[in-house]
Amino acid sequence: MDDEPQLFDTPGPAGTARAGGPGSLSDAVHASAPLAVRMRPRDLDELVGQEHLRAPGSPLRQLVDGGRSLSILLWGPPGTGKTTIASIVSRQTGRRFVEVSAVSAGVKEVRAAIDAARRELVATGNETVLFVDEVHRFSKAQQDALLPGVENRWVSLVAATTENPSFSVVSPLLSRSLLLRLQPLTDADIAAVLDHAVADERGLGAEFDLEDDARAHLVRLAGGDARRSLTYLEAAAGAARAQGSSVIDLATAETAADQAAVRYDRDGDQHYDVVSAFIKSVRGSDADAALHYLARMLEAGEDPRFVARRLMILASEDIGLADPAALPLAVAAAQTVQLIGMPEAKLTLAHATIALAVAPKSNAVTTAIGAAISDVRAGRIGTVPPHLRDAHYPGAERLGHGQGYVYSHDAPFGVAEQQYAPDVVADARYYRPTELGAEAGVKQRWERIRGIIRGAGRGSGDR
Repeated sequence: MDDEPQLFDTPGPAGTARAGGPGSLSDAVHASAPLAVRMRPRDLDELVGQEHLRAPGSPLRQLVDGGRSLSILLWGPPGTGKTTIASIVSRQTGRRFVEVSAVSAGVKEVRAAIDAARRELVATGNETVLFVDEVHRFSKAQQDALLPGVENRWVSLVAATTENPSFSVVSPLLSRSLLLRLQPLTDADIAAVLDHAVADERGLGAEFDLEDDARAHLVRLAGGDARRSLTYLEAAAGAARAQGSSVIDLATAETAADQAAVRYDRDGDQHYDVVSAFIKSVRGSDADAALHYLARMLEAGEDPRFVARRLMILASEDIGLADPAALPLAVAAAQTVQLIGMPEAKLTLAHATIALAVAPKSNAVTTAIGAAISDVRAGRIGTVPPHLRDAHYPGAERLGHGQGYVYSHDAPFGVAEQQYAPDVVADARYYRPTELGAEAGVKQRWERIRGIIRGAGRGSGDR
């Protein structure tokens, strides 16, 4: 039927065609497929990384080995194996595999896929794995369209997302699915993927020798993305073959990826040293040094999203209210990096780096929350003052809840003299603003407000 989505069928267990599907892909088609497709793991034991998901007795292992009908949400960074896990679930349980992309499919395509799965189940008894990639891109209506298939077990839904499902997946679908968190692949994992692809007959079939420095370069460029690493390896192998060489060396890898190798060891101290120097240069307000380390990271293939995340942390940790615009700027930069990607993202990161480097600095926010947490961990908690307790339920008034509470908006300047903190920390002074940048104004206002709240003459015993 024209309304039905494309079926992507793969061989069933032991290399047999799965029931209900047209059979395995031909050897010729498979050989022409991208290296990342050819090297896709066929079972959980071939999956690299994600040990917590592959462990005996784990939910995923039970789903695959036990053949249970279960819907799962796979949450993790790109290239960590979400599509692969969906394929493994289908292959090892002998079910049809239907893929729907949230980028191009609508409610009509989703319903067509579920209706086809239901008909297949009724007619032949064959179950279907419905894989929805980038499910966070689906609207609420599109996600709701998945619910009948999930609730009635017409499909085993495997949905993949790079965003937190708590914010991107509707609650009914989230509550009916098992959430599996995929961890970023380590450099050792990526190196293992490359070595396996070089040696395996499905990959390069030992046609090439991959030199250590070339492998290290490809690992750096991959940024924890197995699919990307195989794409780079395939390009490097093509370049070596064109040169009539059976060796993939650093020069060949560089040429294929069109990037220069920078001395930047992501697997050792050099990676952490450069990142540390970058953050400390921004904190120290040296924009030129910060740009140098930023350039080193980007040229080495560092994930720009990682750099953006570090800048967001720094905006609160080292700038805080000395420049209240720093955090929104860092967040905007991170969102821009996510939307446009490299190479244009380097401009955004440079913009944010310079802005945060030249901004006034204050760690008052960092020390404030640290001091508050220390008190809580030390047991200085206390009960909530009665006048602040919830007074909206029957019997609260009899317990004295809410009595004596002063509504701040009724007080002069919108600030009332009133105890807010528990007795045990009533005189604690956590936030101690500096006089740097915009925080100087914050300090003046905070001192006035604090004096009103605690009453004239109070505060001399603050600790």
